[in-house]
Amino acid sequence: MIAAKDKPTNLTPEEYFAWEEQQLEKHELINGQVYPMGIYSMIGGNKNHSTKNHSLLAARFITLFTNHLEGSGCDTATSDLRVNIVGTNNYTYPDVSVTCGDRDKTTTQYITYPCLIVEVLSVSTEAYDRGSKFRMYRQNPALIDYLLVSSTSIEIDLYHKNDAGDWLIINYKAGDTIELKSINLNFPIEQVYRGLTLEPGNGE
Repeated sequence: MIAAKDKPTNLTPEEYFAWEEQQLEKHELINGQVYPMGIYSMIGGNKNHSTKNHSLLAARFITLFTNHLEGSGCDTATSDLRVNIVGTNNYTYPDVSVTCGDRDKTTTQYITYPCLIVEVLSVSTEAYDRGSKFRMYRQNPALIDYLLVSSTSIEIDLYHKNDAGDWLIINYKAGDTIELKSINLNFPIEQVYRGLTLEPGNGE
């Protein structure tokens, strides 16, 4: 990761919240450094972080989860809601998150204990989403499902924590039914890809 130039360093969470309110783009806070969300796309050579497919896929998951969880007490959040990494002062912005815990109902700037996180992949962010970002997320004892969604083909990888606490990787492709035990939901993979123009190799 590359820290944002000319940005403050060694920020506390309170300083970060106040500073980011004055910014035009979102930033993650990692070890006191701020990282603009668009930085990964710029590294990959594409300055447009959000493609149409990226946005549509995130929106479809939000709609799917919100409808399924209506009345359950669980909340589905967009990429505008931060996730605090358990036991740290680090904050990230996943594309979609779901929390069902009472502890998250007392905070207003972020949640800490999502049971489900969705990241829509791009060429410029995939290594981060699969690597260091997942290592941060898995510090959360409440996290059960971590869904990585391709925006260029009908492919979804599910990192699922089983009852023994081990993380399993399940690869879904066209024709498969996705099972999310974290929120007791099964759905055909095509449900979120319907009508999209998919262009392999042309990701963000």
